[in-house]
Amino acid sequence: DLKKVPGNIPPDIVKLDLSNNKIRQLRAKEFEDVSELKTLNLNSNGIAYIDPAAFSGLNNLEELDLSNNSLQNFEYGVLEDLYFLKILWLRENPWRCDYNIHYLFYWLKHHYDVHYNGLECKMPEEYKGWSVGKYVRSYYEECPKDKLPIYPETFDLDKDDEEWERHKEQSVQTVKKHGVIVTVIG
Repeated sequence: DLKKVPGNIPPDIVKLDLSNNKIRQLRAKEFEDVSELKTLNLNSNGIAYIDPAAFSGLNNLEELDLSNNSLQNFEYGVLEDLYFLKILWLRENPWRCDYNIHYLFYWLKHHYDVHYNGLECKMPEEYKGWSVGKYVRSYYEECPKDKLPIYPETFDLDKDDEEWERHKEQSVQTVKKHGVIVTVIG
């Protein structure tokens, strides 16, 4: 029934299981004194907020379980100190697909060696069940599909990243063929 991360954790601990408690938020520098930590389990706590500096000092962390909490997104910077992270458990969280989810998605995309699962939109209703990757790609899709020939007719299908990149390259070639220059500023 812990409501916060205990302050008396031995500094040389390598595995810490704080699952099934009542920790609703992670404050800044919660784990700075346990820099040898490799595995951290925070599953099933009801965590709704993580301070951007909460994981500060966890430079050796390899596995982080944040599944079955109340997380809707991560603020910019939450994952920045996790240089050696290999596994990130994210399932069973009510991920909100709006602009605030972009940090988490792009962090994972740029840290391609981190294996993760459970990144599926739960809110708002129009994106419920979508993968976050599909949502992020559609976020930049502002022109109606029937107005521009460069967009795929099957955009509603979830493409894996490799197929999406291949389509983007084809789209750029199509744009050049039609003599149109498109500049995206974002």
